[in-house]
Amino acid sequence: MLASNFNFMNSSEQSYSKRAFTLIETVIAIGVLAVLLTGFMLVFGPAAEGIRTSVNAQIADRLASTFEQELVQLRPGQQSAADEIKSAFDKAFVYVKNSGTKGNQANALVVYQYRADLRGVPRADGSLPPRVNITGQVAGQDYLVKTMMRRASDPAFRSDLPAVEGAVFFGVCRQLVFRNSQLTPVPKPGEIRNPNFDGRAETGQISGPDSYPESVLAFVTDFHITPSRDPNYFSGLAFGKLFDSAVELAKRPVFSRNMAVRR
Repeated sequence: MLASNFNFMNSSEQSYSKRAFTLIETVIAIGVLAVLLTGFMLVFGPAAEGIRTSVNAQIADRLASTFEQELVQLRPGQQSAADEIKSAFDKAFVYVKNSGTKGNQANALVVYQYRADLRGVPRADGSLPPRVNITGQVAGQDYLVKTMMRRASDPAFRSDLPAVEGAVFFGVCRQLVFRNSQLTPVPKPGEIRNPNFDGRAETGQISGPDSYPESVLAFVTDFHITPSRDPNYFSGLAFGKLFDSAVELAKRPVFSRNMAVRR
């Protein structure tokens, strides 16, 4: 009986040893796996990078589109006698001009994406309130990610910040004027001029929208990213320095878009 058991155990050990991998076989398998992984990264790495670039381009287009649309949407409460804002074009003129005025970071034009509460009561300007806590909430049913452009000093922007998804950008606009039959940005932001030239002599600056002689205002917007979503950051010294460096064209933008608004 003992001999029979011994023979059974011996045969089991032999069969087990036959099923096991040797060290050489294991090393070869690891080498083959490494080659396959390297080939996978070489083939699919550029494709993945292309997908990320495409997604980023889509976000940039969405931000730029909202920026341009909000410039000509005169919301309730945005009329201002002091700023000569009586119409949608007036708002666009003033916002474009002030977006490039050094030391005027309170009027910086910020653009961002935030979770809008679909069940909330619209605010005085017609926009949806933010949804900060989304625990147990369903996207598309309880809240929706919306893109918005506001002035940095707008209280609604401060209330949206806790519900922001992604980064906050701000745009610095420079008017496009005709020079040698081509649209060319003015030398520095914060200036609005007659877009037409008398020969090579450029006309002087235009102070308000009522004095602008054309029906279309063309401009290029440089978009810069901010490093924080803290409400205190946008009223602090750090944001002021970032804004001024962008206005002075000392900082390279993340992306730029040509835009135009019409009376």
